[in-house]
Amino acid sequence: MKKGLKVTFLGTGTSHGIPMIGSKNPVCFSNDLKDNRLRSSVLLSWEEHNYVIDCGPDFRQQMLRHKVENLDGILFTHEHSDHTAGLDDIRPYFFKQGDIPIYANQEVINSLRKRFDYIFADENRYPGAPAVKVNLINSDSVLELSGKKISVVEAWHNRLRVFGFMVDGFTYLTDIKHVEEVQIEKIKNSKILVVNALRLDPHHSHFNLEEALNFVDLVKPEKAYFTHISHLLGFHEAVEKELPENVHLAFDGLTIKV
Repeated sequence: MKKGLKVTFLGTGTSHGIPMIGSKNPVCFSNDLKDNRLRSSVLLSWEEHNYVIDCGPDFRQQMLRHKVENLDGILFTHEHSDHTAGLDDIRPYFFKQGDIPIYANQEVINSLRKRFDYIFADENRYPGAPAVKVNLINSDSVLELSGKKISVVEAWHNRLRVFGFMVDGFTYLTDIKHVEEVQIEKIKNSKILVVNALRLDPHHSHFNLEEALNFVDLVKPEKAYFTHISHLLGFHEAVEKELPENVHLAFDGLTIKV
C-alpha cells in the first residue's frame, strides 16, 4: 500500500524573507521562531520520493535543515528570483543522481536559460556545472510523477502567469492576485489549500489577508494555510488568533499529512 503525501513548508516568507534586511518593524525582531521566514517553498514527499515546489535563494539552507538526501524534481510556479535563484545549489543532487528534472512553463525556462546559461549549455560545459532535464508544462498539464498525478492550476500575479499545483487533494498557490473561474473549479473543495496572504494593506500583485480569506470562502477547502507572508502582516501568534477555525498561518518547518 502506498504511503500518503507529506508536505513540509520549507519557507513561508515573501521575497525579502523575515527578518527583512534593515527593517525596524517589530516582527523582524520577534523571538518567536514562527516569525522567522525563509523564502516560500514546499517539499512534497511520499515513499522515497522528494519533489520541491520552487527553488529560491534559501534552497541550500532548506535542504540541509530538512536533511533532504535525494531530489526527484523541481516544479516552478514562476520565474521571479525568490522562487528560482537557488537553482545552482542542485549540484550535489546532480553529482549523485544525474540531470535533475524540472517542470515549468516556457516563460520560466526562458528566464532560467538567461540566468543560468551554464546549466543549460549544450557544448563546452563548465566542469562541475549541474544539468537539468526540462519538462514543459501548461495550464492543462497533468503530470505523472513517481506514481502520483499532479495537476497544474493557472493563476495571475498581476500580469504574470503563475502555476499552482494540486495533488491528492492538496492545492498549492502562491504569488496570486487573480484566478479565473475555470481554474477555481479545479480546486474547489480541496482537502488542503495553501495560498499567499502578503499583508493587511492591498497589493498590486498579491492577495492581502482579506482577499486570501475571501478566496478560501470561494474554494471551500477542509483546511487552509497562508504562506508568502511579509512582516507587514503582523506577529504570527496575533494573526493566528484572528483567523477562522479552519484557516492557519503556515510557518517554516510545518509538516502536514494529506
